Amino acid sequence: MIRSSPAGRLLGPVFEPPPPAAFAAHPAESRGRLFPEEESATRTCYSRDRDRIIHSTAFRRLKHKTQVFIQGEGDYFRTRMTHSLEVAQISRTLARVLGLNEDLTETVALAHDLGHTPFGHTGEEVLEACTKDIGGFDHNAHALRLVAKLEHRYADFDGLNLTWETLEGLVKHNGPVVRPAPAPIERFDARWPLELSTWPNLEAQIAALSDDIAYLNHDIDDALRAGLFGIEELQEAPLAGNTVRRVLEARGRIDLSRFIGEFVRTLIGAMTSDLLTETKANLDAAKPASAAAVRANRGPVAAFSPGMAKKAAALKQFLFFRMYRHPRVVVSREKQKQIVHSLFGAYAGDPGLLPRDWAAACGASRDAVTCGIVRDYIAGMTDSFALKEYVRIFHSEITL
Repeated sequence: MIRSSPAGRLLGPVFEPPPPAAFAAHPAESRGRLFPEEESATRTCYSRDRDRIIHSTAFRRLKHKTQVFIQGEGDYFRTRMTHSLEVAQISRTLARVLGLNEDLTETVALAHDLGHTPFGHTGEEVLEACTKDIGGFDHNAHALRLVAKLEHRYADFDGLNLTWETLEGLVKHNGPVVRPAPAPIERFDARWPLELSTWPNLEAQIAALSDDIAYLNHDIDDALRAGLFGIEELQEAPLAGNTVRRVLEARGRIDLSRFIGEFVRTLIGAMTSDLLTETKANLDAAKPASAAAVRANRGPVAAFSPGMAKKAAALKQFLFFRMYRHPRVVVSREKQKQIVHSLFGAYAGDPGLLPRDWAAACGASRDAVTCGIVRDYIAGMTDSFALKEYVRIFHSEITL
């Protein structure tokens, strides 16, 4: 069907979404919540989960947590929050095309980075090293801990009391969890089993691959704007190079902002088209009649084609050396490590440096209980708050 408007006709047919698929997650079939609640009269259980994520303290803090560049370095650069919103947009579109539950897909996408520390993976590496004797640190496990315990928004329970399907997607969106899992996951699974050995719902699989699409494209966007490499270098990159050439051939030499816009939408289009084609082929082969059949499948149902997966992996390697290990980024990373390591040592050695309620929960200096409390406290920090705390405790400025 072609629709028209006063300004002119839309070009091409208008997309009409398919009806919900049998293998989608259906709200009426949800396994419910750990703590029974009266469900909303105006929202599905999954849209309610999404709203709880958006209103959470942990989600708000993502606005001031590093993606690659420190929040505040520039107005254009991604933070964990803007990245999560971009993942949600891509995943919701894919879910609509496949007849999946859009609310659940979006919820998992919005929640997938909740457990990240200040300074991104750098902070995670330091917390893992500082706490390896008490179980270490894993951002997916910490995300579960946040939504199941550390968020204090409700009078009747700790956490957000999300549905089983959302929790499954949060924990397993990257695939089955190898046992023994990180301690927070093992403890929760003992209380309410998440079927860790199976693949997650298809909504979560789509959210995970949307994460790859989003960060590959938008890290390139940020790197070009930051001048870490130029269009000429990108032209030699796996997967991205062909896209650069297509844009240049179609548009010629245009200003950088317009080039980035054309590049990103072209490459996102290519990756999403490949993902949809391969996933539909897998669905045709597996013929899952329910969400349970998706979980029972021997492998993932959502996937890139082997060719696209190989090219995407090669592009990740290009970005690893040209962006994530660029001298400008590495210098900043070393300072970030210093901040997180110093803060951990200070709080663990003197819990009185923590806020009163956190200090009251601690045990003796540097014991397992205290180190666990300190781990949770630092993991929840934003980049800017970690910097302020460093100045407060050590009376020393540090420039990233």
